Amino acid sequence: MNFATEAELISFGRKIGKNLNAPAVIELVGDVGSGKTTLTRGIAEGLGIKSPVTSPSFTISNHYAFAKNNQKQYLVHYDFYRLEDPGLMAEDLAESLNDQNTITIIEWADSVANFLPKNHTIYRITLNDDGSRLVEEEKA
Repeated sequence: MNFATEAELISFGRKIGKNLNAPAVIELVGDVGSGKTTLTRGIAEGLGIKSPVTSPSFTISNHYAFAKNNQKQYLVHYDFYRLEDPGLMAEDLAESLNDQNTITIIEWADSVANFLPKNHTIYRITLNDDGSRLVEEEKA
């Protein structure tokens, strides 16, 4: 799917979020600036999260609470860009992956690939020369 604008990418993310149920794991693959956090922002909006969604590049993870079906759930957004070895973050990730009320989104998952479930969804995002984005969905 090709998205001409950032707003279109966010709208696509909203559709994903509206249909997403915990537990779920999403891996986002793309170069710096391709739109991984933008897509996450749309997913969060679709889940009903009102707080601002920001890149976890420096914090490694951001946690957001939301309610669905009268149940408290969580979106946990990871960015392992700066980590060759996840160290203690591997434990934090394992908790998120095993929590039945958590949706986990991971950017730059190479260092934690062996922790990811076999049945997660991958979105590959390519920033085109004209500023549009190509998003390809696949199952791991």
